[in-house]
Amino acid sequence: QVQLVESGGGLVQPGGSLRLSCVTSGFTLGDYAGGWFRQAPGKEREGVACISSNGGNTWYTDSVKGRFTISRDNAKNTVYLQMNSLKPEDTAVYYCATMPRSWCSRWYSEYLYWGQGTQVTVSS
Repeated sequence: QVQLVESGGGLVQPGGSLRLSCVTSGFTLGDYAGGWFRQAPGKEREGVACISSNGGNTWYTDSVKGRFTISRDNAKNTVYLQMNSLKPEDTAVYYCATMPRSWCSRWYSEYLYWGQGTQVTVSS
């Protein structure tokens, strides 16, 4: 059974940091590209970052470049999102997703498996 379980969300003050984890099971993560997406209330789901199956290539949306880092540990079946210098506009539900190919994509419609999401709230 395929599962993606996110954790690490929470309430943080502006300028703070969080590290999201996405533990996967039921498939071989090393054969899958991974991505992190977010959805704020009333807004469309957007791509935040993605990483190729071997971790060699990454992509970030402009608003998080220099602040967020996506990484993966295929031996631990886990994809991470390190978020630094958080801003109130980063508040959203964050989802991890995977697709069965080596290169990743910013478009959520291309992803096959999804986690349930974890809430990130940036507020003073």
